[in-house]
Amino acid sequence: MASTPPINAEYDLIFAGGGTAAGVIAGRLAAAAPDLRILILEAGPPTRDKLEHIQPARFFGHLTPTSTTLRFHVSTPSPAVGGRGVIVPCGQCLGGGSSVNFAMYTRASRSDYDEWETEYSNPGWGSADLLPLLKKTETYQIQPGAPTHGYDGPLKVSYGGIYLNVAKECIAATQAFDPVRQVEHGFVEPSDLTSVNVLGRWPKWINAETGKRSDVPHHFLYPQEHNPNLTIVTGVHVRRVTFDQENRASGVEFTWNSRFLPDADRDVHTVKASRLVILSAGTFGSPGILERSGIGSPEVLGKVGLETRVDLRGVGEGYQGNEDTHARTDHNLLFVPYKASEEAETLDAIMRGETAAVSIASEQWTKTGQGFLAHNSIDFAFKMRPTPAELELFGPEFRSHWDSFFANKPDKGVLAVGVCGMLMGDPTTVPPAKYFSMGYFNLYPVAKGRVHITDKDDAAAATDFTAGYLESMADVTPFIWAYKYTREIARRMPLFRGEYAPMHPRFAPDSSAAIHEVEGPVPIDAPRIVYSAEDDAEIERFTRETIGTTWHSLGTCAMKPREDGGVVDSALNVYGVKGLKVADMSICPGNVGSNTYSTALAVAEKAALIIADELGIVGV
Repeated sequence: MASTPPINAEYDLIFAGGGTAAGVIAGRLAAAAPDLRILILEAGPPTRDKLEHIQPARFFGHLTPTSTTLRFHVSTPSPAVGGRGVIVPCGQCLGGGSSVNFAMYTRASRSDYDEWETEYSNPGWGSADLLPLLKKTETYQIQPGAPTHGYDGPLKVSYGGIYLNVAKECIAATQAFDPVRQVEHGFVEPSDLTSVNVLGRWPKWINAETGKRSDVPHHFLYPQEHNPNLTIVTGVHVRRVTFDQENRASGVEFTWNSRFLPDADRDVHTVKASRLVILSAGTFGSPGILERSGIGSPEVLGKVGLETRVDLRGVGEGYQGNEDTHARTDHNLLFVPYKASEEAETLDAIMRGETAAVSIASEQWTKTGQGFLAHNSIDFAFKMRPTPAELELFGPEFRSHWDSFFANKPDKGVLAVGVCGMLMGDPTTVPPAKYFSMGYFNLYPVAKGRVHITDKDDAAAATDFTAGYLESMADVTPFIWAYKYTREIARRMPLFRGEYAPMHPRFAPDSSAAIHEVEGPVPIDAPRIVYSAEDDAEIERFTRETIGTTWHSLGTCAMKPREDGGVVDSALNVYGVKGLKVADMSICPGNVGSNTYSTALAVAEKAALIIADELGIVGV
């Protein structure tokens, strides 16, 4: 058998999962208490200094079917999405999502976090408590002195290495077309926890000086390689938590991941934790470890032949929204492509792997940290909150959702709308050219779902996953509006050269919405396209058959009272056992109206403080 990484018999802390949250927590604790024996067990590979992780523009390469850095979860097919099974990718490498995501810097609304505290009974988890932690993690390189941003953290935030003319034109066209949504006092970025309907450049987790991705392992873990007590082992599947006679977590069982260690043994190994086990395997991984440990719904556990240690019916069910609290999870996403002129600045040639384009960009990135490789193609987006007239267009199904959830929370947007300077899709399926994509996703969908295990031992077995996408018309009608809105903006951009018809709705040839060959944009004051009821039905079909995920999954080990379906308390302790915590996006009790990286960091910083306080560690 091939040699495997050495693992001692016992550690003080064991992290099951080595993603975003685990890296921050372990990194903070190790720096403050170097004598603390910490073990991180990660299923995927290491990421150190690999271009596919540190060069931001390479993010799309992780989404290929042969990816070794993601795990893909396929939902049960549903007629609500054209009979498909929705594919949701999750980071499976050291750093998790921080090492493979789009590097989008967005933050939740204040009311999102305040709801965690007030509606879900979690003292210390409101926006007033979490904002200092959001600031603690970052160095905001865009503007000095911004009151909601930090300037001393390890992770850098910038606009990236180039300002694409695609985004400049999209901002200008939106300003001219839509007077309701304007830039106020220059570029006001939409991540101050309160702003909606403000147009601005979109920040990124990219270091403005080096052009490198601001991920967790390169800033919290790898810099501490000198610490012999911080042990990171990749290529490991954690099967379950072990317990002593007092129902205290005593360690974990694991097996080697044959994908990365094909010659390793297939035995089940055990390692002990003298003080604490922390599950940080993500929204799909953490509930799975709990269920294989006998913690969950007796009905779910019984189906796979497991006895129930703790009857905790909320495990894996947080992916299902609660009708009363609107704890919806994940966001539904569409990218709609348009053809661009030769003058357009796009990442298409990079994505196609064209040798000349990649060579030029690589040289620039290496020398200056600038250019296309220091970018993710997304320079402009905003959180859209509807006007009264737009709200009427969303229909009665959405109106009910609005009245109960949005109306009295003015910091909550309904959609995120923006532009990408590339075709957001498989470049081998379209003619080589320049494209841009109008993107939009719902920030608080009504979708309900769940995720459970299908095998009592195998951590790599497929999950029993229900996504729930678009099962409510309240989620569909905003997408119909968004297609029309973004199409009007696109066709007013000077570099617009037409819709890429194969990836648009199939309107009838005699419809006023029909797609035709064009040579350029329409005037800013051109009349809007008039859509018939049949056209709306076609947009709905297109939406259902095309909708995807933002991979913003959360909530499957929700932090709320046990009687309300909670899995952990506000100190992240799993109900019914001792010495076991969950710390990752699975603990979020309600959705966040943003990309989820910043929230994962805040959860991790909070968890580090909680654990440090319990262990008597200072200086975290």
